[in-house]
Amino acid sequence: MSCGLINTADVSQAAFIEARTDQGLASFHSAKKVISFGRPLDRKGTLMTEHEIVHVATAPSHTLEANLVEKVAAIVGKDLYRTRLLLSGEIPRIITHHDTMQMAELTAQKLRDLGLVAFACRDSELRQPSRAYRAQTLRFAERAIHFSDKGGQVRIMDSTNTSLVIKGRIQAYTETKAVTTKRKFSLPATVLTGGIPIWRTVKEDTTDKSIQNECFVRLYDRISADAAVEVLQYDLDYSFLGVKMVLSSLGNLNIVVMRIRDTLPQAVFDDRLMKPFRLDISSATPKENIEINCKLIYLCHRVMSNLNPHL
Repeated sequence: MSCGLINTADVSQAAFIEARTDQGLASFHSAKKVISFGRPLDRKGTLMTEHEIVHVATAPSHTLEANLVEKVAAIVGKDLYRTRLLLSGEIPRIITHHDTMQMAELTAQKLRDLGLVAFACRDSELRQPSRAYRAQTLRFAERAIHFSDKGGQVRIMDSTNTSLVIKGRIQAYTETKAVTTKRKFSLPATVLTGGIPIWRTVKEDTTDKSIQNECFVRLYDRISADAAVEVLQYDLDYSFLGVKMVLSSLGNLNIVVMRIRDTLPQAVFDDRLMKPFRLDISSATPKENIEINCKLIYLCHRVMSNLNPHL
């Protein structure tokens, strides 16, 4: 599991590790405790309390009454126009920031008291690079999918351990450097020759920039905000599709996605990241943008799953 829902100030390191198992999660939920995962531990196993940026995010709200916007604006300290924009987005949005988890959780609880789906998460966790297992090929079984990576390692995702499937698109920017030769008019040389036009050959370094769109599919378990399996449009070997394989990689990926949804019908499917979305915090690259939005969607899904166990 990830951050923002549980306060572990009095939880031992052993209990913290146990919470990453389904049994541990069940015992924590039954006790109605809220754990903040990812906080560093000292040598005694207690949580360190150093300051860092902690974000509060909310799920999109489809019904925005004027009094709700006013109450939220008062809580997060923003004007009504900005608050309405943040609440009416299509994906979870970061609505405010604090320098301690305690303050962020207090704000998130106030928003939950208004009926919103809200959670807190540390900036460092959102920006942590994904460690997802990247599949090269796969095999469908009954209610399970067997993924294999380039090293031959197999990972199985089935109906008991898959909670969320995210499909999205990332833009990859590539730069190609080249040396071009051009002829340029030389005014000083022309003057020296008494007006006879003189041209000289020069070499210039040029950079061509191009954008390539690549779709991805990520499968998540019920424990970690890191994807358990990642499938990339241009990395997957589609030969397992047999006679169903088509000419385009995007067409083949769409076939794979349909098979995944048919095989794991209990998993929530989310394809909102097929469209580009801006972040409410600074990000260095489009890939980091995708990583952060994926984690926000996962964390929001976890909160909603706790509210509705059938998700």
